[in-house]
Amino acid sequence: MSIFIGGAWPYANGSLHLGHIAALLPGDILARYFRLKGEDVLYVSGSDCNGTPISIRANKEGIPVREVADRYHDEFEDSFRRLGFSYDLYTRTDSENHHQVVKELFLKLVDSGFIYKKEIEQTYCEIDKQFLPDRYVEGKCTNCGSSARGDQCDNCSKILDPLDLIDRTCKLCGSEPTTRKTEHFYFELSAFQKQLEKYVHEAKINELWRDNAIQLTERYLKEGLLDRAASRDLPNGVSIPVKGYEEKKVYVWIEAVAGYYSASKEWAKNSKKEDIAYWSEETISYYVHGKDNIPFHTLIWPAILLGINNQALPTHIISNEYLTLEKRKLSTSQNYAVWIPDILKRYHPDSIRYFLTINAPENRDTDFSWREFIYSHNSELLGAYGNLVNRTFKFVEKFYEGNIPVNNINETIIIQTERLYEEVGELIEKGHFKLALEKIFLYIRNGNKYFDAQKPWIQLKEEELECKGTIATCVYIIGNIAQILSPFLPFSSEVVKANLRIDKFTWQPFNPAPIQLQTVRPLFERIDISVIQDELDKLMESANWQT
Repeated sequence: MSIFIGGAWPYANGSLHLGHIAALLPGDILARYFRLKGEDVLYVSGSDCNGTPISIRANKEGIPVREVADRYHDEFEDSFRRLGFSYDLYTRTDSENHHQVVKELFLKLVDSGFIYKKEIEQTYCEIDKQFLPDRYVEGKCTNCGSSARGDQCDNCSKILDPLDLIDRTCKLCGSEPTTRKTEHFYFELSAFQKQLEKYVHEAKINELWRDNAIQLTERYLKEGLLDRAASRDLPNGVSIPVKGYEEKKVYVWIEAVAGYYSASKEWAKNSKKEDIAYWSEETISYYVHGKDNIPFHTLIWPAILLGINNQALPTHIISNEYLTLEKRKLSTSQNYAVWIPDILKRYHPDSIRYFLTINAPENRDTDFSWREFIYSHNSELLGAYGNLVNRTFKFVEKFYEGNIPVNNINETIIIQTERLYEEVGELIEKGHFKLALEKIFLYIRNGNKYFDAQKPWIQLKEEELECKGTIATCVYIIGNIAQILSPFLPFSSEVVKANLRIDKFTWQPFNPAPIQLQTVRPLFERIDISVIQDELDKLMESANWQT
């Protein structure tokens, strides 16, 4: 079975924050899980280096766009690596491969009649002497009245055009833009209305998408799909591959989602393999992103694929709601965020992965609180998981000279473990990562209860054989915990794997070999709760506003 996993492409115009990782982390969990099952997995993503936000950042700093893109792409790669993201390829949209693939795709849509030319009115800044792409225009949403950009309202999720905005201003200079006639290419999205209605209905009845994706997509379909501009006036990006229009660029909403396709082509070239298995009607695909990216993955990308006669439409949509910070909305412009390069300096990557999974905004907005983050680390990772590992291994080290005893494993626990693999696997495949992690930690807590109930420190003196059975069972629990947790907490799982000399993790129960343990060290360290206030103070000091 071929599994394609596409993680949304972050704009290379600023550091990653916790909200980004909360939305993208499910992709890595899926990729690691399916690899353990022995499935054929391709997991790709990259940095969006052609979007308007990068141009705005470059203009603000007075430096070339490429310099901004390079800075943040390199930082993204480092952050994802340190967080354990296991991409098969993490690339960028300003690569030669991406530009070539997007141009070929664009021409296919032109040849099939789904992209056409049209004269339109577009916002124009008389001060900066240029046509303004969507994100260069800001104003108020006509639907809800909130502040919005010229492409989409983050408050009500309505897809917009700069001309739709009330009280329009130029992002570059703040003046009110005028309008001028110009010619652009348009994608005939409306031509796919019926096909997409059927496609979304099937996803709904088969429960393959998150509810927010279904509801928002159905709303767009009910309103009726409109044709959308496929080109824009911007210095950076993929040039329109039509003679006389090379100065215009392919619109980012076509170009960025096409990155999934171009990334698979780049991976195939680099690995000297074929990628056709990931673009067939039988392919199972997961597209992982935040709420604001839903229509681009449920409507626009499927329509583009239909337009080039490719039937590998997204099967699973993993679309998170928003993550707030200390009960407030994240604000990058006000520096009110927890930045990934910063948090990685002080905290274990598995602590970050654990909290963002157990507290994931899967069905509703959830909050990152420093208090809850520290307490969850101390009580769950250290107090439950780390405690079971440490007390068991220390017992083996002290009373068995580090040699894991050979004995029968408790039959009830074997049955519970087998059932855990089935239940957790099913939850992961359906996109319920929080419930899956909750089940694993219930199993961990029951492992601690088993240790306490058996009282091996007493058995050692009175029932030596039973004591060996207890410890062998606890080691069995730990080995399987590490394996089943490895998609979620890869770093601590690797430590246990090394301790127990496990050659390779898989997705089926196993009994660790009776080996001699290496030096036993705690999986996690306790975090002093005094850092909670330190982190809150730091957050408020760095933000560009005060309470």
